[in-house]
Amino acid sequence: MAGLAESAVEEAALAWLGDLGYKILYGPDIAPGGPAAERGDYGEVVLKDRLREALARLNPTIPPEAREDAFRKVTRPESPVLITNNRTFHRRLVDGVAVEYRLSDGRIKGDRVLLVDFEQPENNDWLAVNQFTVVEGQHHRRPDVVVFVNGLPLGVIELKNPADEAATVWTAFNQLQTYKLQVPSLFAYNEIMAVSDGLEARLGSLSAERERFHPWRTIEGEDLAPPTLCRLEVLLKGVFDKERFLDLVRHFVVFEEDRGTVAKKVAGYHQFHATREAVASAVKASSPEGDRRGGVVWHTQGSGKSLTMVFFAGKIVLHPAMANPTIVVLSDRNDLDDQLFGVFARCQEIVRQKPVQARDRAHLKELLQVASGGIVFTTIQKFFPEERGNEFPCLSERRNIVVIADEAHRSQYDFIDGFARHMRDALPGASFVAFTGTPIELTDKSTRGVFGDYISIYDIQRAVEDGATVPIYYESRVAKLDLKEEEKPHLDREFEEVTEGEEVARRESLRTKWAALEAVVGTEKRLGLIAQDLLDHFDKRLEAMSGKAMVVCMSRRICVDLYNTLVKLRPEWHSEDDTGGALKVVMTGSATDPVGWQQHIRNKKRREDLALRFKDPDDPFKVVLVRDMWLTGFDVPCLHTMYLDKPMQGTA
Repeated sequence: MAGLAESAVEEAALAWLGDLGYKILYGPDIAPGGPAAERGDYGEVVLKDRLREALARLNPTIPPEAREDAFRKVTRPESPVLITNNRTFHRRLVDGVAVEYRLSDGRIKGDRVLLVDFEQPENNDWLAVNQFTVVEGQHHRRPDVVVFVNGLPLGVIELKNPADEAATVWTAFNQLQTYKLQVPSLFAYNEIMAVSDGLEARLGSLSAERERFHPWRTIEGEDLAPPTLCRLEVLLKGVFDKERFLDLVRHFVVFEEDRGTVAKKVAGYHQFHATREAVASAVKASSPEGDRRGGVVWHTQGSGKSLTMVFFAGKIVLHPAMANPTIVVLSDRNDLDDQLFGVFARCQEIVRQKPVQARDRAHLKELLQVASGGIVFTTIQKFFPEERGNEFPCLSERRNIVVIADEAHRSQYDFIDGFARHMRDALPGASFVAFTGTPIELTDKSTRGVFGDYISIYDIQRAVEDGATVPIYYESRVAKLDLKEEEKPHLDREFEEVTEGEEVARRESLRTKWAALEAVVGTEKRLGLIAQDLLDHFDKRLEAMSGKAMVVCMSRRICVDLYNTLVKLRPEWHSEDDTGGALKVVMTGSATDPVGWQQHIRNKKRREDLALRFKDPDDPFKVVLVRDMWLTGFDVPCLHTMYLDKPMQGTA
């Protein structure tokens, strides 16, 4: 489409929407004579007439006065804050508008007025308007394309001329940001925002920053569209197809609230299609004829795997064939359990219930002995019986229990003689869907035998191409191991801490090897070399770009010792106060840990406060030392360097 005028891009976009069955109203630059889109009252006509007609058509049994009450609630914003109005509207769009009316016998009945028919897309009124005029205060704005469903402006598309070097997809993005400020009444109803320069096309949400506008590279399914196909066409046909659009709006939009800040997020194409496939597979697996193997979703680290799990849970809890299922979210480490629970808790509107974290084995048994419903978070270790050698008691034989297993191919998921066998004893009818950020080994027949084969693959190469993750550049920096004879005795004393979270049998087999290695890695001489090399390297990195660094150590003891070594070289980095200092250790611990560790052991609230500091690119907190915390589901765009000083398995 290179060389086409901006109006030609608009015309092509409208033609593609017309192919999808939308009624099209062209603007004056395209249609001869100028259509109704230029009429000053058109906005009122769309919102009032089409919405009222839809309310009557979709809710014939609800009295007109109740429908009018719903109309007033939808069309009159309740807050001066745009994101608050948008969140309220989204909830009403998905669940209906709550109303009350009096029955003939005098009783008051509560009901819901539907704004959209999600089950039958053709039962809705679909309209795309070119150059739709919006007047608010002193501002007159005309977005290129506004998509209406039942008179509600759910989509806004801004287009630029591909022949104009100064007008890029980001120019269109900036224009949408201006529209949000100047004509917010239009965006109170917005579900999808799209931008394109005729060559590149991206999709985002109302609150999304530039880096959260992602390409949509498929139409029918997960397979990428041919590269010869215009990206704008792929996005429009992939997203604005009536069935997919309603599914996206209903199940793939979340409002994630964290400490008073609300972020609206919409799924990427890989999350959308993976979730649809995973739900279909899980429903089949849990049926009377199913084999309980829902399959494996492999989405690379940094591509939003945790949010994909939220979308999966939110969609499957509403599936009629599942009859109000119980969802068990399973991980193998406490920090992963906390991280996933936090994501679900912040997005609980979409899963339509409050998730619960199992405190211990007794609490887990209590949570799972229910007739239906519930989202339960637990680590797999809680399925170990009280007495070694015993079977874990059967808690439920229901087949509408779905276990979402995180990183399911790790050694802890041994189905022959490990924790996972006890979980099967407890939930013999449950179906399993696995989510992982790393590929399963070809020789791992156990995992595929339990969970099934891949149902979705989104690897690092595709994630980098989409801009979902940044390219990873690896540099080997070798610090030789050296150990004096007098340092060799009693190497096992740190073993419990080094292998925390490992399965009991595996911990025993690793005891001598890992304890010895930890002692060698953490010698004073070696840590001195590591500290000086880290500072020299990071200083050079900061000369090239501003940002932050994470250092991943083998043990908590090494984290503390390396911290002490670094602050000897850079004393200005140290601060006893959590609100100050450039260097911190983030780890868990207890009062029984050594006195020298206590300054680094913080409760959950203090760790969350440090996380906010680290995510702020302007905060002086620049370097963090961790063992296994903050390694998954921790989104920090300003973190550009990771130093790994621990054994790595499965690497080339």
